[in-house]
Amino acid sequence: MSEAHGHGHDHSPAGAPKGVLAGVLGVTLTVLIAEVAGALWSGSLALLADAGHMLTDAAGLSLALFAAVLMQRPPNDRLTWGYRRAEILAAAAQAAVLLAVATYILVEAIRRLFDPSEIESGVMIVFGIVGLLGNAVGIALLARARRTHGENLNTRAAMLEVINDALGSVAVLVAAAVIALTGWERADALVSLVIGTLIVPRTWRILRQAVNILLEATPSDLDMAEVRRHLLELPHVRAVHDLHASTVGTGLPVLTVHLVVDDDCFHDGHLMTLLDEAQDALAGTFDVEHSTIQFEAASHSAHEPHAHA
Repeated sequence: MSEAHGHGHDHSPAGAPKGVLAGVLGVTLTVLIAEVAGALWSGSLALLADAGHMLTDAAGLSLALFAAVLMQRPPNDRLTWGYRRAEILAAAAQAAVLLAVATYILVEAIRRLFDPSEIESGVMIVFGIVGLLGNAVGIALLARARRTHGENLNTRAAMLEVINDALGSVAVLVAAAVIALTGWERADALVSLVIGTLIVPRTWRILRQAVNILLEATPSDLDMAEVRRHLLELPHVRAVHDLHASTVGTGLPVLTVHLVVDDDCFHDGHLMTLLDEAQDALAGTFDVEHSTIQFEAASHSAHEPHAHA
């Protein structure tokens, strides 16, 4: 015998101000295109590296906007979770592209350390300032949104990304100033190495998280041994098996479990109380609000046809 239970939770993402995210993304993409043009004009790898850095942040902003728009579409009989996994597929594809960009930047930066190219420092400074001004506009938009709408995870992540962009633009300006004042063109390669190394760990983290979700791995912040221990401590629970947890999309962990309970629970009304206690423990202690629990009588457990986990 089984009991399935689900609370009426809304699994849509936190309400981010979509107009603000779209505006910041537009500014980021505009600056990105300008920096690519400036890199081609000036010969600066640092500008190109900063454009690659901005590409990582444009990807993050795109995902935030994607989460705020597409995932609000309701689920249906064909897509019972709606479009929650679309975000993860997009993140995996973008991370793969960004890793390729970062690899090129790092390899080219090392080459230029040994064989520096001629750099137009004046052009580099102009486009570095353009990048910094664009970042300042993005920060101002997000700061105003925070004051108007309050802070949520989407806007907080977007703010951190734009601040990182601003630091990259400052690094470009520092390299340009060194080249203009001293003629030491290897400064461009050194700054490119720094920016490239900033891209790789962030992109790798996105790719790893996306792959883990697609493989339905246990959420990294969920200790399954602790979950099992908490469930075993509930009254009338004799055993826990078929315990599985995965993530449907960002911020939506799900858990299924079979609980072996005293036979009397099926006759004396304990099951509904036990169900509430189990799901309250999962939601309150482990922040897993979407769980499916199947109860089994102790006398039935020997008839389970598969190995328990």
